[in-house]
Amino acid sequence: MKNDELIVLNNEKVSLENNEFYSRNYNFKILPEGLARYFNVKYIVRKSKVKENHKLNLRNVKIASNIFQYIYFVITSLKNKNSKYFLICISPYTFVAFLFLFLFRRKVYVYLISSGHEEWKYLLGSWSVWIYHIMYFLVTSYSTVIALHDRLYKKGECHVISSSTLDDKWLKNFKDVSLEKIKFLYVARVNPEKGIYEFLEMFKNIKFEAEISIIGKTKNLTLLKKFKKIIDKSDNIKFPGYISNRKLLIETYDNHNILVLPSFTEGQPYVVDEALARKRPVLIFEDIADIIKGRKGIFVSKRNIESFTQTTNYIMQNYKQIQKEIEKNKFPLEEDMFKQISEVVKK
Repeated sequence: MKNDELIVLNNEKVSLENNEFYSRNYNFKILPEGLARYFNVKYIVRKSKVKENHKLNLRNVKIASNIFQYIYFVITSLKNKNSKYFLICISPYTFVAFLFLFLFRRKVYVYLISSGHEEWKYLLGSWSVWIYHIMYFLVTSYSTVIALHDRLYKKGECHVISSSTLDDKWLKNFKDVSLEKIKFLYVARVNPEKGIYEFLEMFKNIKFEAEISIIGKTKNLTLLKKFKKIIDKSDNIKFPGYISNRKLLIETYDNHNILVLPSFTEGQPYVVDEALARKRPVLIFEDIADIIKGRKGIFVSKRNIESFTQTTNYIMQNYKQIQKEIEKNKFPLEEDMFKQISEVVKK
């Protein structure tokens, strides 16, 4: 029933401008909005100091300036004993909130999007993984686990859902691809675990003619400086920045011919289905081969120039046939994802 209250807790940063809320991450915009179709959603997030990109169509949003205010919002929500709690990922903020929820015996669901163990390793170093593991063990042991991939939780019962950012606009008005030049596209955060810096170091030494456009942004200033040094010295590396408008993003996929995803770790990246939905092949590396899950149009390369060149050449030489194979894929839509999650929470 829509009368059920669902408290959604996230580490996401949200800004408030002219009494309107803006989310940094598009995925964390559509998820609480989608759940609001089935529940009365209260969204507890962190405060952003800059205006973010995606307008949130939610009324009940609580923005915390610090961990103490975040927990205050959680504690005040305990007045309704029938509320359920939905944690998006496991972070220090959502973990501390979980401890209070566990203490007050509240029903908690945790939504795992990617491997926190691997992300902490690439962000902070191997020494930090044990910290995340303690949080992960406690939260998953006393919560109902919902995950985008079965590898994210193997210890017991887990509800694996089909994730998506697609609506019907992605599956119509297709544009013919231009194969005159190899045009790679990267759509993701410019973060260490995404492998983009290492990929560009390799890309600038390739022996075939190609260009790459990078759609994303980063908060990592050290990485950004290294990143810009590479771009400034390379005519074939473009950095147009972040694209928040979905129509423009669809056009961007259409104007390129291969999506490259050089990540060291992934859960179930939305960009893969976005590219395939526009009939554009996807090139990944061996580290994340388990994301394929039977989908056609995804090609795996070793992380070296020779293998990358061979894989790229195969894709370009067989492009039209690959597109026919891609058409056999069945894509979940946003509404399917929201329905699957709501069915688990309503049990």
